[in-house]
Amino acid sequence: MWGFVIAGLVLAVLTLAYVLRPLWRTRRVAGIAVIAGLTLATATTYFAIGTPAALDPAQREMPRTLEDAIVKLEGELQRDPNQVEGWRLLARAYIAQGNAAKASDALARALKLAPDDPDLLAEGAEMRALAAPERRFDAEGVAMLRHAIELQPMHQRARWFLGIAQRQASQPAEAARTWEPLLSVVDAAAAAPLRAQIDAARAEAGLSPLPAATAAAQTPAQGGLKVKVSVAPELAAKIPPNATLFVIARQAGGPPMPVAVEKLPAAGFPREVVLDDGDSPMPTMKLSQLEAVDVLARISASGDAMPKSGDLEAKAKPSKASGAIELVIDSARP
Repeated sequence: MWGFVIAGLVLAVLTLAYVLRPLWRTRRVAGIAVIAGLTLATATTYFAIGTPAALDPAQREMPRTLEDAIVKLEGELQRDPNQVEGWRLLARAYIAQGNAAKASDALARALKLAPDDPDLLAEGAEMRALAAPERRFDAEGVAMLRHAIELQPMHQRARWFLGIAQRQASQPAEAARTWEPLLSVVDAAAAAPLRAQIDAARAEAGLSPLPAATAAAQTPAQGGLKVKVSVAPELAAKIPPNATLFVIARQAGGPPMPVAVEKLPAAGFPREVVLDDGDSPMPTMKLSQLEAVDVLARISASGDAMPKSGDLEAKAKPSKASGAIELVIDSARP
């Protein structure tokens, strides 16, 4: 480290000597004093507000073990504790180390900095459960999960963990209701085991299993709801390649979970989509059971069912649950 400092000081002296040549020639003593003073001021300023530790080769070495990485991260967070991602990373490192209690504490520090982050809330509740006897979600963890769902109603991890907490609390019917909306957003590979868990919870509650997915698709509502979707000319060129179109019907004035949804390639506009009972992600709530719905359309670059900044969308529009409606995608989500 000191070799680097000395080299830096020599370079500073040479630079100042060159810049101050006129003063050096006419008033040599004054020139020497100015160079010395500026060099000393530069060094003092660096050591006062700079990062001298960065010159230490040990500071630039990659940690060789998980324990080394944790020690370095703990030191960094002690120096600057306002790093949300740092606390989150430290929590994951503690979990990898098998220390769930410390992981829970680290996530609690992150949540103090970002109390309305749904991902952090779900992770924080999970860490509390991992640190608890018998891996059970406590009241504070459940409150965190409910807050995450308030902020993001279709947050998959929060809904999954909340359903587990409800089954742990001998509330299987509530667990099934919490999990059922997830069938609209998970892929086919995840849908089968999720459906099995929902049916197990329903059986525990004395309820019949969900109707088979294929059977639901074979019994559409008579006529269904025809939705014509077009894109405003000024947005047509902004549709990302391989984007996905979601056409969604929700209970009018009700929760944000869809009662019917279709996921299609975002191409060939204008295009017509027919929503019916076969598009219902919740077998307990069908489009044909409703008189009025709110209909919306969204183009997602990521293909994710959850809305994201930059998605192109048509705002929700009220409609009867059967008949026809036209939507124009004319705005970008902020």
